Amino acid sequence: MNSTSSAEIDVQPLGCQRDAFELPDDICWLNTSYMSPMLHAVREAANAGVTTRATPWTLTQEDFFDPADQIRRSVADLTSADADGITLVPSVSYAMAIAARNIPVAAGQNVVVVREQFPSNIYPWRRLTDENKATVRTVQFETDDWTESIIASIDGQTAIVSMPHVHWTTGTQFDIVRIAEKVRAVGAALIVDATQSLGTLPFDVSEVQPDFLVASAYKCMLGPYGLTYVYVHPSWRNGVPLEEGWLNRANASDFSQLTEYCDDYMPGARRYDYGERSNSILLAMAIASLKQIQEWTIPRIEATTRPLIEQIVSRADAAGLWHPPLEHCSPCMVGIGLPGEAPNDIGKQLAQRGIYISVRKGNARVAPHIYNNSAEVDRLFDTLQELTSVG
Repeated sequence: MNSTSSAEIDVQPLGCQRDAFELPDDICWLNTSYMSPMLHAVREAANAGVTTRATPWTLTQEDFFDPADQIRRSVADLTSADADGITLVPSVSYAMAIAARNIPVAAGQNVVVVREQFPSNIYPWRRLTDENKATVRTVQFETDDWTESIIASIDGQTAIVSMPHVHWTTGTQFDIVRIAEKVRAVGAALIVDATQSLGTLPFDVSEVQPDFLVASAYKCMLGPYGLTYVYVHPSWRNGVPLEEGWLNRANASDFSQLTEYCDDYMPGARRYDYGERSNSILLAMAIASLKQIQEWTIPRIEATTRPLIEQIVSRADAAGLWHPPLEHCSPCMVGIGLPGEAPNDIGKQLAQRGIYISVRKGNARVAPHIYNNSAEVDRLFDTLQELTSVG
């Protein structure tokens, strides 16, 4: 699997998979970019995880390690990575803190970010640059081709480029392969936040070669809240973790010898795993969601959602509403401009009618997934017309 869009190859869409989710018939949930509804299989796995936690006498030493390693293998399979390169952390901010702790930034250098990036991908770089007399360089996007603007902002003084694969308010998809080439050419590090894309949009780490790839489990990955998957490039697998946990040590699997303190870490990126990562509930949910994505495959998921994005853009055009150019729209979500006469509580009014989107920076962020269909897109725009007198 590579980062080539499935729109460029012949992939059969899945069709609407609503029956696989905990989603009432009257709810029009176009808000995966906020949080996905739960798969029936994930709820069942959560219940099984609760049972496991309720009966600790059934736990074995293997239960502290095997489920986590199963998740590593699944995430690696979905990203063309190696399982040793996957670490499990609680959040994007935690992952960014790992990167900030390990990637050096010198005085006078810059860290490139994009305008109106999600805060978890901004605050660590503000601190890091302040501490090292460096600067945060924010790309402002003066043309519709945001990729070109980012590439033009990277220079010989750039230490880090930290950016999303898909912009979290507009749905703009960046050409991450081209950006990665420029990053490598100047000797900088690339950190990609794929929280709003991984699971719907293919990503091949062997092609992109990011230093860190980060994705929370609870959006397009259809998994639990409180777990984030991180790929770590081999260059950084001997780095310094945020925690010095016992689970990450080479002798951790021998519970009888834990006081034989060990300075060596477990192999690969496992040294960065967070404490108490062996949560039977979260891991069971993650395993179930990853299994379903593997069965559906990311290219077929994308082939199912992309026509819905194209329909959203078409309806927005008919209503005279702004959106990113279609050629730069991701299959994950799209931001459409709201008309000036839209009520301030437009999101709340839509929710009262059973239609759910997010409103971010004046945009209606519409994020369909494989549980949606074209009738729901029409329902959204027909209701927007009713509430705002949009054409």
